[in-house]
Amino acid sequence: MASPADRLAEDVAEVVRAEVRAVRSQLADAARPAGLGFVLLAAAGGCAVLGVGAASTTALRMLESFLPRRLAAAGLTGGYLLAAVLLGRVGLDQLRAAGGSSARLADEVRDAVSATAGRVVPAGSSAAQDELRR
Repeated sequence: MASPADRLAEDVAEVVRAEVRAVRSQLADAARPAGLGFVLLAAAGGCAVLGVGAASTTALRMLESFLPRRLAAAGLTGGYLLAAVLLGRVGLDQLRAAGGSSARLADEVRDAVSATAGRVVPAGSSAAQDELRR
């Protein structure tokens, strides 16, 4: 015969096991719809990327209808870069205005972008000059 303490421990262990099974089942039931939601959101993001790519190709083809191919590509690239700079500046201003760790993050991002641009811009302009000389 088991002692009362052993029976109590067994009963408590069985209750805990039953509760763990119930929680596991509830989590699995809750995760199924959420998992499908995440998959659908990821698919929507992929479609958005493809849509932006198609729009970019369409814009390039339209520019090529009245500009030389290289000039159209350079113009579209310049437009994208200008938009990226403007949106980035506004975003960093918003982070800086939020203060605290957001402001520190904005400063770190600004410094990293400045350092990268300091290396990329001279290389890009040199490559553009070489291409124009051809």
